[in-house]
Amino acid sequence: MWHMSVEILDAKTKDKLCFLDKVRTYFFSSYPQWYPARQSIRLDPKGKSLKDEDVLQHLPVGTTATFYFRDLGAQISWVTVFLTEYTGPLVIYLMFYFRVPFIYAPKYDFTTSKHWVVHLACMCHSFHYVKRLLETLFVHRFSHGTMPLRNIFKNCTYYWGFAAWMAYYINHPLYTPPIYGEQQIRLALIVFLFCQIGNFSIHVALRNLRPPGSKTRKIPYPTKNPFTWIFLLVSCPNYTYELGSWLGFTLMTQCLPVAFFTLVGFIQMTVWAKGKHRSYLKEFRDYPPLRSPILPFVL
Repeated sequence: MWHMSVEILDAKTKDKLCFLDKVRTYFFSSYPQWYPARQSIRLDPKGKSLKDEDVLQHLPVGTTATFYFRDLGAQISWVTVFLTEYTGPLVIYLMFYFRVPFIYAPKYDFTTSKHWVVHLACMCHSFHYVKRLLETLFVHRFSHGTMPLRNIFKNCTYYWGFAAWMAYYINHPLYTPPIYGEQQIRLALIVFLFCQIGNFSIHVALRNLRPPGSKTRKIPYPTKNPFTWIFLLVSCPNYTYELGSWLGFTLMTQCLPVAFFTLVGFIQMTVWAKGKHRSYLKEFRDYPPLRSPILPFVL
């Protein structure tokens, strides 16, 4: 923990005028090993990090602004993390689908499944991660540019590991199709595609709330797109649709590892949704009271 005191005055008015990003730059010039992205600047040693857009005269400081610094560790961009963690499952799943050598018995190398649901599952899985990659590049606007470097190892272990586990069983030569056959598969495909479109619609709606280069936060409301009308009841419908997609994929494949991945994902997304919901309630006094974090009227 490091301690520093800074007072910056306007040369004409003598008013304190200092954006936190300027403090970060000043600190970086003195300590080059701590670039701005890995700096946590706070007013209290155990308090929350201040935002770049915070202005000193709006903070509870006296004549001298005293900051406390904490090193957040090596950082990596969100875009890099997302591209890495999403490319892995795409490639890994296809390796199992094409049955490359050393996965199954040698006699099955580069053979294809006789069950059409296996091919459909591969298309759906690939579509999901290609969609995620494209959204990362062209849709998402991140409020924070970086995250700790260690997160990429944790995230990749999660996504890549589950992709391999699911793909192994779905593409296994002894895999058996769902018990209710084509009806179950078709219903699952409808659920999957519906939720994929819904998830994309929510991501676009959230993007449109934030102008390029801005960190402005607004209450998301339904748009003319019917898939966004769920905002009337849920704070984080992107997670609701994500859950629906994986429930559809579980129904389609009737595979236990997929069901477990869906359950684990649901638990994690619920944690994120509850945190986002609390943040909305705290920040906006007029936040719609009927909304639940992730499941309407339930959770």
